[in-house]
Amino acid sequence: MAVAAGGGDGAEEGVGESSSPPREAVPAPAASGGSGGGAGGGGLRDICREVFERLVADGHIEAVGASGPEIRAQLEAHFNRLPTSYQLDVNVDKAEDVLIHQKVLAEAKDPDRRPAFVARFLMLEEVNVDETTNSDAHEEGADIGEALSTRSETSYTHIHEIVFSTTDKPKLLSQLSALLSDIGLNIREAHVFSTTDGYSLDVFVVDGWPIEDTNGLHKALEASILRNEGSWSGSDSSTSEKSLPFQAEGCESDIDTRLLKIVKKVASGSCGDMFLGTYAGEEVAIKVLSPENLNQNAWNEFKQEICILREVDHPNIVRFIGSCTKPPQFYIITECMSRGSLFDFLHNEHNVLDLPTILKFALDVCRGMSYLHQKGIIHRDLKSANLLLDKDHVVKVADFGLARFQDQGGAMTAETGTYRWMAPEVINHQPYDNKADLYSFALVLWELTTSKIPYTTMSPLQAAVGVRQGLRPQLPENGHPRLLNLMQRCWEAIPSDRPSFSDIISELEYIQSQPQGTSGETSQKQKDVDLGTKD
Repeated sequence: MAVAAGGGDGAEEGVGESSSPPREAVPAPAASGGSGGGAGGGGLRDICREVFERLVADGHIEAVGASGPEIRAQLEAHFNRLPTSYQLDVNVDKAEDVLIHQKVLAEAKDPDRRPAFVARFLMLEEVNVDETTNSDAHEEGADIGEALSTRSETSYTHIHEIVFSTTDKPKLLSQLSALLSDIGLNIREAHVFSTTDGYSLDVFVVDGWPIEDTNGLHKALEASILRNEGSWSGSDSSTSEKSLPFQAEGCESDIDTRLLKIVKKVASGSCGDMFLGTYAGEEVAIKVLSPENLNQNAWNEFKQEICILREVDHPNIVRFIGSCTKPPQFYIITECMSRGSLFDFLHNEHNVLDLPTILKFALDVCRGMSYLHQKGIIHRDLKSANLLLDKDHVVKVADFGLARFQDQGGAMTAETGTYRWMAPEVINHQPYDNKADLYSFALVLWELTTSKIPYTTMSPLQAAVGVRQGLRPQLPENGHPRLLNLMQRCWEAIPSDRPSFSDIISELEYIQSQPQGTSGETSQKQKDVDLGTKD
């Protein structure tokens, strides 16, 4: 949660990440053998009728005999719990999928079975691999035709489907995808939905399990859940378990809580709330960790943020005032950033920026991030919601709960951050370094240029799957050529190909020094120079 005096943290912040995207714009790919054939323009009762009739026709015992009306009512209740996008996703030719979804959602009501899941084999996919048989044909003077001699080999990939359900919460998709990655599975498709009563229904199509053995896959998933038990038990742990983190050493206060006055709440997060207030007469932002929502991960992030804030002092880093970690008071106090987050400024206030403002904001971000990297700090969750504006429109980097020192020990491979801004190496659970922040900055620069949310027609996980496969936002048609080039360099798939923040500062300052049109656009003459020149 960003330390800001205004709005929320973004489109998917503060709610379960299983929230579905607008389905009308871009149809999601089909799980369970293909989407479509469902609604056909009809409403809820048409879907229920078609699914019910197909279940009867296919001989499913659950849908015949005296229990028929009861099953029909259960189907209607099931569709009523889920968004319209779920209806559009149902393939009536595979109506039994709905029964599986009902079963998993019902099991998720038992806290001891969360996350409830079902794994099943879908298909065996053939992959033809062509291998060149005359590698020497490319030598100078060789006949080019000889290089075309190939040998075709066929390999097979086993495709499985895994359906999860648990209580919906922020970062749920991160936990589920980490669980799948833990046993070597690759996500091909993801269909994510939230029910009206606070549960998730997440359908993944995966490969990477080398055989058809679903029993073995089920056991592997159970083992992975046990290995990551802490991330699932946090929201359901008892009061005594929640107090355990505070029995450790290091609970202290460097503020006089008598001088702190909390005025009003301005935002809520999964583990705490953000308030405006005063400290010793100065307007401040106060992050309050809620004991009733506490778990070990939240406590670790809270302490990490305090540790980082104590180490930094820069005009483009939110200023730390003090903290308290003495039960029952858990506060982080920073300067008041009265204009809120850059996300709100762009997307909720619908501001479209001219070139000088884009450059000014981008330079603010880069100077703050360059300072962090020089101190060996990786932010790991750089996004517009964690960039705050003060009363003078100075942008400052904030929210260091996920940040860490690069030499803290061990290779970083955990999936950390927010999907729409997350680097592909982080999504893939590969070792990464501070170049992951450069990728995230590319998405922020794209936001500044377009005033749009990245991948807005996709769910967060669908965007992540796309990024793994090379997806990037479409470049704006009227963007400054050098800015577009900078974006592309920053979101390169190979981290070492990305520039440093100090390199970007030099490039932005160069653009800033060039003549600009009255509207803020670069003159056509300068554009022509930029297109033909690469420094």
